[in-house]
Amino acid sequence: MKKLLTLWIAVLPLLVFAQTSTLRGVVLDIQSETPLIGVTIRTVGTDPVLGATTDENGRFVIRNSPVGRLAISVSYPGYESQQIPNILTTAGKEVQLDVRLQEAFTNIGEVVITAKTDKDRPMNELATISARQFNTEEVSRYSGGRNDVAKLVANFAGVAANNDSRNDIIIRGNSPTGVLWRLEGLPIPNPNHFATLGTTGGPVSALNPNLISNSDFLTGAFPAEYGNALAGVFDINLRTGNKDKFEFMGQMGAFTGMEAMIEGPLNKKNGGSFVVAYRHSFVEVADAAGLNVGTTALPRYKDLSFNADLGKTKLGRLSVFGIAATSQIDFLGPELDSTDLWASRNENAFSRSRFGVLGVKHNVLLNDHSYIRTTVSGAFTGVRYREEYLNYGGEPGQTLEKFNVKDDLTQWRLSSLYNNKINQRLTFRTGVLLQLQHLETGVDTRERVPDFNGDGLPDWVALRDFTGNFLMTEAYAQAQYRLTNRITLNTGVHGQYFDLTEDWAVEPRVALNWQVAPRSRINLGYGLHHQAQPLPVFLFRKRLPDGSTVPTNNNLDFTRNQHFVLGYDLKPATDWRVKTELYYQFLSQVPVNAFSSSFSMLNTGADFVFPEQSDLVNDGTGFNRGVEITVEKFFSKGYYALVTTSLYDSRYKGSDGVERSTAFDGGYVFNALAGKEFKIGSSGRRFLTFDTKFTTAGGRPYTPVDLPASQAAGTEVLLDNQAFSLRQDDYFRWDVKFGFRINSSKRKFSQTFFLDFQNITNHENVFAMRYNEERGTVGRVNQIGFFPDVMYRVEF
Repeated sequence: MKKLLTLWIAVLPLLVFAQTSTLRGVVLDIQSETPLIGVTIRTVGTDPVLGATTDENGRFVIRNSPVGRLAISVSYPGYESQQIPNILTTAGKEVQLDVRLQEAFTNIGEVVITAKTDKDRPMNELATISARQFNTEEVSRYSGGRNDVAKLVANFAGVAANNDSRNDIIIRGNSPTGVLWRLEGLPIPNPNHFATLGTTGGPVSALNPNLISNSDFLTGAFPAEYGNALAGVFDINLRTGNKDKFEFMGQMGAFTGMEAMIEGPLNKKNGGSFVVAYRHSFVEVADAAGLNVGTTALPRYKDLSFNADLGKTKLGRLSVFGIAATSQIDFLGPELDSTDLWASRNENAFSRSRFGVLGVKHNVLLNDHSYIRTTVSGAFTGVRYREEYLNYGGEPGQTLEKFNVKDDLTQWRLSSLYNNKINQRLTFRTGVLLQLQHLETGVDTRERVPDFNGDGLPDWVALRDFTGNFLMTEAYAQAQYRLTNRITLNTGVHGQYFDLTEDWAVEPRVALNWQVAPRSRINLGYGLHHQAQPLPVFLFRKRLPDGSTVPTNNNLDFTRNQHFVLGYDLKPATDWRVKTELYYQFLSQVPVNAFSSSFSMLNTGADFVFPEQSDLVNDGTGFNRGVEITVEKFFSKGYYALVTTSLYDSRYKGSDGVERSTAFDGGYVFNALAGKEFKIGSSGRRFLTFDTKFTTAGGRPYTPVDLPASQAAGTEVLLDNQAFSLRQDDYFRWDVKFGFRINSSKRKFSQTFFLDFQNITNHENVFAMRYNEERGTVGRVNQIGFFPDVMYRVEF
């Protein structure tokens, strides 16, 4: 294998041809998405200045651009001009840009045009509060990010993700189950390897950041088109491939694995393109090559992602996209450490998961101010998990299966929206979303089950047993109205209906943005949001004394969350932004026990499984409140900086009526990030990068273990009346990342190398306090210590 890798690296530069760096892109009207013809694009700060104008399809090309970091200005009569900074160009890959311009506000015959650098403005023009844009370059730039989109947004204000082993996102104190993932405008299942039913996070992301275009992340009071979510939204867009030339990329990373990507034109006449990428777990390949990877529990995972733009036809523009992912890991008891608080040497565990999405998107322009976009998709999630006793009954080699999970979820979705830019003041959008789901799920256990049938073995009990279909229907209408050149109103209504429970909800949404001065803006927003319960909770079956089980949670209604947001944006200087948001959220109709207890669904969702709770009713409440501050210097003049602070309070009431901290009430999160890029030599083709990140966060509350009761029961028993009364130590982590980028002077070829030292101080951050059944003690489980991540990439 070493010989093959050496040969590949040696021959690769010979396979490519000389090519200068090129910028390509498209310029559209931000409301109507019609192409703008004759737009002027110029580079800023280059000598000479390079430029281009858009053609009849809104497309432009700037050739012979220097490698490194560029900025461009985009201007068009009657539209607000825009500056786009921090465009990374390399010799090995052409840059693809998607530019949206907003028509200038007209008042008494005069056109007021203002130059903007709106790096923070979301791609969705109707999302004007608690939302920001991100791109693939940011995902790979920040230290400690592991090329994971979820890890990226953990740097933003309002987000807590102080869990090094998973990428669950806690937004403003809410459970991770409240997060909605969307891909190309449609909801998708949990897009992570080793995902389980009902969760939204996992250890390794299956979303390949190299295929992501500019996308949005929303943290509250989101517009009417987003439904069935309580906490926030990932609205992911896939990029298109190079429409003129074939390009290749190879990459190897400790977390992301080994990757190959190809892109190029697809029917040049229609302006089509494709991009496809495959990733494979690095540790699996290393183990197969005979290398010692430091663990016997090998995480094996692989994923394939693609986006094929079939180009412009008489019937509109059509694209096909998809993701397919598989993962597996085995925990073999005899090979585990006896001090491991999470596993037992007397048991084996086997985990398998599959995830896939295939979609078709059709976009047709009806005229120069309106369009219809229709997207259909099929998705599949499959989970297999089982545990077995070893040496059962004292017999060496005798195994007995004790726990078995089989989940197969197939989802069919249809989304169609109509968008009309009625005039420069008013834009209207309405749409529907149909989600038909077929679920086959079964969870069987022998654990702590008597032998009812007298065969000498504990009986099987079905904790979940369901096969059937259910339909979620959503519809919305929203409008953006520019009252004056300084005041914009966004308002809408969203409705949803769940046929399994016949539950329905109507949700008003509104946001007001007031540009009080050229560099400052006040934002005010409100949103009512509902969400159906996670399927594992909804379908859980209660054990009866005779060993049978019955469903008790299948009539649970939506949980409800009201969002109130007040924000202030200030741009004190070019490329700088200061943002502050105050928020309050009131949650109701939260599932809690029918009897007096501290349990609440607001505390679940940050693990692989959900608690076994029956007889739930929608009588719980909770609230989240806080303040967020962001100070950001966007990448320009060779450096960037980002400082975010979140102070928050997250509380709930169970059926016992006692107000407590939620499991996610850390109290505060502080992030400080900075990076600098150094040009090496006079050629301007070699760069050294330095990035660092410092994070500290309040320790999460937890419930103490009842040690005597746990020892008597042989399993963990918690003190319910002291729920979340203790708090873990505060989280602390410092990451440092070095990078080196080389652009060939003779060939279309570039190389990038990153070395990311994560948790460089090897600080012992607590993960959980856990009862160990084998040792009969309560111990502390720490998170990952010092970890050096490495990545190497070639592009040609």
